[in-house]
Amino acid sequence: VLLAAAVCTKAGKAIVSRQFVEMTRTRIEGLLAAFPKLMNTGKQHTFVETESVRYVYQPMEKLYMVLITTKNSNILEDLETLRLFSRVIPEYCRALEENEISEHCFDLIFAFDEIVALGYRENVNLAQIRTFTEMDSHEEKVFRAVRETQEREAKAEMRRKAKELQQARRDAERHGKKAPGFGGFGSSAISGGMTAMITETIIETEKPKVAPAPARPSGPSKALKLGAKGKEVDNFVDKLKSEGENIMTSVGKRSVEAAKVLAPPINMESVHMKIEEKISLTCGRDGGLQNMELHGMIMLHISDEKFARIRLHVENEDKRGVQLQTHPNVDKKLFTTESQIGLKNPEKSFPINSDVGVLKWRLQTTEESFIPLTINCWPSESGNSCDVNIEYELQEESLELNDVIITIPLPSGVGTPVIGEIDGEYRHDSRRNLLEWCLPVIDAKNKSGSLEFSIAGQPNDFFPVQVSFISKKNYCNIQVTKVTQVDGNSPVRFSTETTFLVDKYEIL
Repeated sequence: VLLAAAVCTKAGKAIVSRQFVEMTRTRIEGLLAAFPKLMNTGKQHTFVETESVRYVYQPMEKLYMVLITTKNSNILEDLETLRLFSRVIPEYCRALEENEISEHCFDLIFAFDEIVALGYRENVNLAQIRTFTEMDSHEEKVFRAVRETQEREAKAEMRRKAKELQQARRDAERHGKKAPGFGGFGSSAISGGMTAMITETIIETEKPKVAPAPARPSGPSKALKLGAKGKEVDNFVDKLKSEGENIMTSVGKRSVEAAKVLAPPINMESVHMKIEEKISLTCGRDGGLQNMELHGMIMLHISDEKFARIRLHVENEDKRGVQLQTHPNVDKKLFTTESQIGLKNPEKSFPINSDVGVLKWRLQTTEESFIPLTINCWPSESGNSCDVNIEYELQEESLELNDVIITIPLPSGVGTPVIGEIDGEYRHDSRRNLLEWCLPVIDAKNKSGSLEFSIAGQPNDFFPVQVSFISKKNYCNIQVTKVTQVDGNSPVRFSTETTFLVDKYEIL
């Protein structure tokens, strides 16, 4: 049996060593350190024996290629193996020097593993080793070439169709006729989504081209007219509206909805507060909370100087043992006794037109009852496939979670999952091998739901399950109820923006 293959210096210092049986580092270093002392000068042998092992070696300039074998190993086979090892090293190293060997150590170890497996010589030659380590596949090259050709042909076809549509529109405008319907190439069978996509392609194709300037009456000419291109596109969109009104209306609705989601708070007062919480949670698949950490912060933004000297009245109804911490410039005693946030020096003002963190809190726990949304994923094998039942339950009923996405990993190369029962909607991402279970709202009225699907795989393939959501209600009941001025305690109008986000939410 071959115990180890190593490249070492003349002094016995190991540069690269690959052990093929269980062996400690101190043992292999001791064997290699003893090796130079055992060699007798003047002899022509390329092996040396001790009571327990045999060294078979070959000098390579200032280094040695050494195989450590058992004493009853076939020395003729070992010498043949040694020659192959010696030929592999120049394949990866330009010079037989210590620093060059160290630089390519992993390449050498991978090559050594192709020569010997579990202590026994594999029937390979140098060319096969080179092929195995490069992992070069003719089938993969053919597949990639075919894929690239298909992509090029599809792009060329798309450009040709776009040019045809563009030419048809120009011809119609030139003859003063009604432009042909672009959506379905004269057929109403193509869906609105395809129509919108083709429309976008036409507009994108038109942008780089400059329309020929029409004849203008004599007079002062305008060299550059900003916004003209926009008008052309608007005219084109108006014509499309007359053709396919439903399509354009639906696109408009989507954009309005997107604007609503992305729009900032409308009534942003001179004193505005952002209350933001982020949760990081890890659960076990069989139940049990491994760790839950929640961080929250109140950010104060003042846009008017006359409201710079104020105090925030905080209401803390949390019963879970949240750790609170105020900003160093905030009066800690005032906050402890009266739950008010004010500066240590009442004569000073809060910064203007910048977000200032005035209070932050942290909750870390392994208490299962604190989990806001529990996920129970139950895969069970059924013949060649796996039936997966997954359900959610909102434990914190005061919360309202929006845009909830529960992501379940799927095995690769097994096709599309067969969906049984589902509350909400799902998306199958075949590129990333994921099943996304999408729920617009989870609240007290919609606190639980389930999903069932079948697909080939093992139970471990469906973990870790990941959850993401956003909420406009915070987890810890910490709110600013009132804002007053330092002088006179008169109330100040303020606005609040609350966000509860997911940093990490995993079921392992």
